[in-house]
Amino acid sequence: MREAVQQEPAYVIHRRPWRETALLIDVFTLNHGRVSLVARAGNSTKSPLKAQLQPFQPLLIDWAGKSNLKNLTQVEVRSAPRLNQNHALYSGLYINELLQRILPEADPYPTLFASYIECLQRLANLVPKGDVEPILRRFERAFAASQGYDFAWDETTDTGCPVVAGDCYGYDPAQGIVSAGCTGVRLSQLQGEALLALSAGDFDTDIARKTAKRVMRVLVDFLLQGKPLHSRSLFSHSVSSSERAL
Repeated sequence: MREAVQQEPAYVIHRRPWRETALLIDVFTLNHGRVSLVARAGNSTKSPLKAQLQPFQPLLIDWAGKSNLKNLTQVEVRSAPRLNQNHALYSGLYINELLQRILPEADPYPTLFASYIECLQRLANLVPKGDVEPILRRFERAFAASQGYDFAWDETTDTGCPVVAGDCYGYDPAQGIVSAGCTGVRLSQLQGEALLALSAGDFDTDIARKTAKRVMRVLVDFLLQGKPLHSRSLFSHSVSSSERAL
């Protein structure tokens, strides 16, 4: 059965040359999730598609086709602020790679789509040398929740007890925050004060930031199931170790 979709809000999250003059693109859409499309003549020097099909550019697109690989038939470019700072650009590439490598094809995630737009807007408004970590940690949480791995910073899943300042806790992707005595956890020695700060959305202290980074790194690696992230290498070669957010 031939599928035809019109005026679908979308963002390009990955693109690469395909055959002679085409582009193969992965788009993240409002109602269809991640979709792979062929942009005929999209890699031709005379085609406007080469400039239009850029990451972080909001689009309205049409596509049609019978197979899993559909043909892009129409593109309408919408206005949006640009990611001009290096930190913002590399962070945007990171969240695009998460979507492209982990999301199953053709499953809708409208709440995550809204979180993605909000994340791009915050990155676009970032001041020079601004702090990307709270922006990335919030998106990672929204992404994990969309895949069924949400958790509360301030409650242990093994006991159901609230987190207490002064105590230590553990973390496991399949369970969330757990008590110190829980076995088989991926992370241990997480300070209760840091977890309570993160529950309140407070990233001001160094220990809270490091805790959030450690936990989300373990969770993202769990979701990747061994797949590498090229954006991490790009980030690590572009900023100093003290500035790395991934």
